[in-house]
Amino acid sequence: MDDPILIPNFISVTLGFAVFLLGAGLNARISLLRHLNIPEPVTGGLLAALVGWGLYQWGGTAIEFQMDARDYFLVLFFAGIGLNARLSDLIAGGKPLAILLGLTLATIVAQNLIGVIGAVVFGYPAQAGVLFGSAALIGGHGTAIAWAPDVAAATGLEGATELGVAVATLGLVLAALVGGPIAGYLINRHDLSPSRPDEENTIGLSHDAAAEGQGIDHLGLMRVMLYLNLAIILGYALHALIAQFGLKLPLFVPCLIAAIVIANLRALLLPNANPVARTPALALVSEFALGAFLAMSLMSLQLWTIAGLGMTIAMIMLAQTLFAVLFVLYVLFPLLGRGYRAAVLAAGFGGFALGATPTAIANMTAVTKRYGPSPIAFVVLPLVSAFFVDIANAIVIQIIVNL
Repeated sequence: MDDPILIPNFISVTLGFAVFLLGAGLNARISLLRHLNIPEPVTGGLLAALVGWGLYQWGGTAIEFQMDARDYFLVLFFAGIGLNARLSDLIAGGKPLAILLGLTLATIVAQNLIGVIGAVVFGYPAQAGVLFGSAALIGGHGTAIAWAPDVAAATGLEGATELGVAVATLGLVLAALVGGPIAGYLINRHDLSPSRPDEENTIGLSHDAAAEGQGIDHLGLMRVMLYLNLAIILGYALHALIAQFGLKLPLFVPCLIAAIVIANLRALLLPNANPVARTPALALVSEFALGAFLAMSLMSLQLWTIAGLGMTIAMIMLAQTLFAVLFVLYVLFPLLGRGYRAAVLAAGFGGFALGATPTAIANMTAVTKRYGPSPIAFVVLPLVSAFFVDIANAIVIQIIVNL
């Protein structure tokens, strides 16, 4: 096998833009993709990943991307979510937030139960079940890589890191494909619509608004970028302060917190100032940042890592996907009230349970661009995934690995 081809940061970002536009073009031409609410960066990103797999399979060359520049798009996106978060939304989101917290914990336990059973059936140590479960799915690539050495030390399992990465990779693909169709089914089945359809989308412009144009000018864009960057600067400082107390959080979490504080202080101290939150400019920048991040993430997937595990990973991931879909349809949606917001959160939770927060938000964005806004959903789900999941997941995983 030849040495991998390393694509530098600037070219990786450029290819990410191209991949996003490819996905947008395909979605515009293929009605099935729009009907299933498949996000544009998912369409382009997965196609690019398949091309990379083909080059590896038949050309013997792997393509690797430098992804340092991608992190800016992630923190920019989460800062945008924070700027849109009103205190009234945070208060109104209290009940669905509490419900989602409980459902997330239940999902973590269930995923690991499925993972442990699958691991034992296919001849793996029981502790390896966390790598077929929440460490790789709700946790994602980072959590899987972090816990793989502990699993290897406890069981002697070789290739634990590769196993976790493969499961996380397939989970990300499945997450990007199931969330939109779930929401579309629920919305059409129950004839749902937004409670306040006149509100602005918090991420992305609706299809009608994008076609008509919404008065986005250079001053509005510059104002949005100023406040986003101020939130990121404050987020970096908060991140360093939190680290001094020994608490490890992803950088996007303090950036989200900083943006929430800035947005609500601005509304309190400068009530008559030109708006930033809930503006078309902020919605557009947020969608751009999310699209670029997700396109780059998906195009860089090394799909050949999945193929090597064959039947084991296929059967366990089939069980995990069936559980996630049924759980969202018959537990989450009814408990959240069977309304439009519940359907949007169903799309997000389907993506979050199998993949990652950006995938979940991309699923919700595709749904709200088509059917209408749901601002509280975009506040509630990131709060669950940012603050609660890592702590709860670590506790459950630690218990299983120590058995």
